Amino acid sequence: MSTVMLTGATGFVGRAIHRYLAQAGHAVRATIRPGSEERLAAHAETIATSDLFAHDPQWWAEACEGVDAVIHAAWYVEHGKYLHSAENAACVSGSFALAQGAGLAGVRHVIGLGTCMEYRLPGEALSVDTPLEPGNFYAACKVSAFHQMREWLALHDVAFSWCRLFYLHGEDEHPDRIGAYLHRSLRSGEVARLSAGTQLRDFLDVRAAGAMIANVVETGQTGVINICSGEAQSVRQFAETIADHYGRRDLLQFGTQPPRPGDPAAVVGVCNLEQSPKLREFL
Repeated sequence: MSTVMLTGATGFVGRAIHRYLAQAGHAVRATIRPGSEERLAAHAETIATSDLFAHDPQWWAEACEGVDAVIHAAWYVEHGKYLHSAENAACVSGSFALAQGAGLAGVRHVIGLGTCMEYRLPGEALSVDTPLEPGNFYAACKVSAFHQMREWLALHDVAFSWCRLFYLHGEDEHPDRIGAYLHRSLRSGEVARLSAGTQLRDFLDVRAAGAMIANVVETGQTGVINICSGEAQSVRQFAETIADHYGRRDLLQFGTQPPRPGDPAAVVGVCNLEQSPKLREFL
């Protein structure tokens, strides 16, 4: 088994990645904020830092000593702010420093996390060959980090993977995201007010997404990888599926909220993940 450095290990996606890595028998070295150990999904060696994006390559080289692979899941993702925040630029420079340090430490494989918003949208079949056309600052910074890390690591013979995430939901989801909002409202018997719900999305449970990302350590797949279900589902269908769990479709009020400005009509991926036998069993 491998020793894996995991950044963002206490976050929404990072916890799901960590859980699968531990289940698969990998040793995990996690970067965490001081005092956040209780948020870890499983046992890990920890490196505490108040701002992992502020470190230089030498710090990362020391942190990555003895590591086989890095999964870089950390980024600024404060709900309601991250799409247009200047913090994204700091994440780009910090991610590049990580890539430099990983190369210095002799890490064999670096896996970064991107977003479906890097692609030209809308799209009902977004493959890894779809042109890139980020529509917000967050996505633009993810594209920049992708290019910088890919080119630098190629120069230093380090394998590189870039996992583009689609619409994740599930455990540890921010309470204002649609999945958590629906569960909270329906569980308490309150009306859930929604847009018309005609938008097509590629929804995926975060537990599956975390396993798919961790799986890349085992398969060694490089290049861009879509972390998606590959299935189109309308927001209305997604909401109705959750409502059916509570037997409360009557609480769904579609068309009572305006659509978000610039919300694309369709964001659906084409899967290209190579699955290990362990992952096929898990899924």
